[in-house]
Amino acid sequence: MITFIPLTGFLGAGKTTTMTAAALALQAQGRKVAVITNDQGVELVDTKLVRSKLDSVAEVTGGCFCCKFEDLVEAIVALVASDSVDTVIAEAVGSCTDLQATVVRPLRQYYGDDMVVAPLTTVVDPLRHLAFARAAERGEPESDLSYLFRQQVTEADVIAVNKLDTIKPDRAEELLASLRTSHPKATVVGYSATTGAHLDTLLDAWQAPATNEDVVLDIDYDRYAAAEAQLAWMNQELDLTAAGDGFDATAWARTVLQELSGWAAEHDAVIGHAKITVETADGDFAKLSLTESGAQPTLDRAAEASVPTGRAVVNARVACEPDALDTAVTEAVEAADLATAVTSSATTPVSFKPSYPRPVHRLAPAGA
Repeated sequence: MITFIPLTGFLGAGKTTTMTAAALALQAQGRKVAVITNDQGVELVDTKLVRSKLDSVAEVTGGCFCCKFEDLVEAIVALVASDSVDTVIAEAVGSCTDLQATVVRPLRQYYGDDMVVAPLTTVVDPLRHLAFARAAERGEPESDLSYLFRQQVTEADVIAVNKLDTIKPDRAEELLASLRTSHPKATVVGYSATTGAHLDTLLDAWQAPATNEDVVLDIDYDRYAAAEAQLAWMNQELDLTAAGDGFDATAWARTVLQELSGWAAEHDAVIGHAKITVETADGDFAKLSLTESGAQPTLDRAAEASVPTGRAVVNARVACEPDALDTAVTEAVEAADLATAVTSSATTPVSFKPSYPRPVHRLAPAGA
């Protein structure tokens, strides 16, 4: 019998960091853990980072778990068969919701003899949550993205507030208390996946029974689709060559994201997330991420200071039109090339808006 742990949460909440940190913690307890990443596109930055830390990793691309349900099942089966794992943690696309009905219940109904499905966990970025809350307090109409975020939190068995180290302790306690009051059926935990602080509270929550499994979202799929369509999704690969003896891969990636952050702030474009890896010839790589317009990038992994060549992958999810994102990334790359003495050669940007969500299954709670 294997344990399947489903994660959801808005773009930039730290699902991949949470998944990786939790997998390592469970392995330290003697569990054999595999993870599955998920995205609307292909060439995932997160998958490369996870594979640098964990042995058993799979990905489901081209759509969310709800619309790629059989792909998810195949990935689980393959991991169990090849690596003899007993625990699988999987993170859904950051713009996906309604997972209780489209993923959790189908897995329990059709594969319950072989699989224990842990409580559905929604990972929350406190700053993102507070931004949506302030907009509601000001009486602003609920945006489609805020609507999507609210649905993700509403269906959670576990509300996992990540990045608690980014806000003051009294504000953190206030936020956790507010979520416990507004979502009484959910278990609310706070932690930092980056530092590992209080991660054990999340692991404990996964051992408890699901408390919100009978929830039925009053969800408008047209509005859900509209929320996803606000975001342009872009994946691009680039070959990088130093003009001289070498270039700083970390500095190049940081400059790209700094330029993109400034562009997004200037154009009032919400950044879901933007991530870059630069892999060097010897297999080392740099990885940086950005989750807020106008903010500085976060360094997740640094590479050697000077390398002759590199292969970069850019994943960007921004609330704008795809052609605008293509232009913004192209200009950001040009600025980074100039700043770090690099010549870059890019593939054609693959920018798109997600198609209408059409889940394979959508099951009501048992007895409903």
